[in-house]
Amino acid sequence: MSMIETVNDVNNSFLSRREITCTFAGIGGKLKKLDAVDMVKKQFKLDGKIVIPINMKNQTGRPSITGTFYVYDDENLAKRQINPVIFKRLEKAKAEKEKLEAPAVEEKPAETKEAPESKPLEKKKESKHAEEKS
Repeated sequence: MSMIETVNDVNNSFLSRREITCTFAGIGGKLKKLDAVDMVKKQFKLDGKIVIPINMKNQTGRPSITGTFYVYDDENLAKRQINPVIFKRLEKAKAEKEKLEAPAVEEKPAETKEAPESKPLEKKKESKHAEEKS
């Protein structure tokens, strides 16, 4: 059984786009828009087309999400028809995803900074103990 169930699939010839409404079962609260776009592309075999998540809503009391996606052949047509804020949000999400996937920079410089500071503290402690013994 597939996790994606198609609720509505309409070819809007007036706006030159395909409008897909589907339900994602069992992953409520865990699905991000970019992951949903990847799943829709795989399910409907939309390689090379522009898929834009328009609306994603959780269903109350159920672990399922209903999403609406617009599929365009041309990116310029999509940018003319859809609010530019949606594209900014998608770009921001892509940047965050790339940042998380990039290997983390090792914190060796931070460790070297801490090491010299700890050595003088040890010397100070030793000098205090020496004073107490005298």
